[in-house]
Amino acid sequence: MIARPLRIAIFMAGCVAILWLSLAPAEDLPQVTLWDKLEHAAAYLGLAVLGGLAFPNHLWRMAGSLFTFGVGVEVFQALMAVGRQGDPADALANTVGIATGLLLTLAVRELVKVKSPAGGE
Repeated sequence: MIARPLRIAIFMAGCVAILWLSLAPAEDLPQVTLWDKLEHAAAYLGLAVLGGLAFPNHLWRMAGSLFTFGVGVEVFQALMAVGRQGDPADALANTVGIATGLLLTLAVRELVKVKSPAGGE
């Protein structure tokens, strides 16, 4: 297993990357061909999984923090004048990604617990 400080650093780097991608001027961003809402959900799913690895004993707090982060980013986009606009549907897609990542993390945790010789104890 990767050392916890490194897992936290990777999670934080992911948060910084998503923040930059969310707040940078639109013309500075790479053009991706996926559906916008799928991109949002995938990004926050990835953050939720990384957060689950970084903070395995605080999954709900981590998910709540990511929710606040995702909604906050949309609010900042609405307030900024750099060609970005906040979208409640993007915030919903972020939330769907967080919930999916949290469920995936919990499912893998249960699978590992069931398969371990000690039964997760």
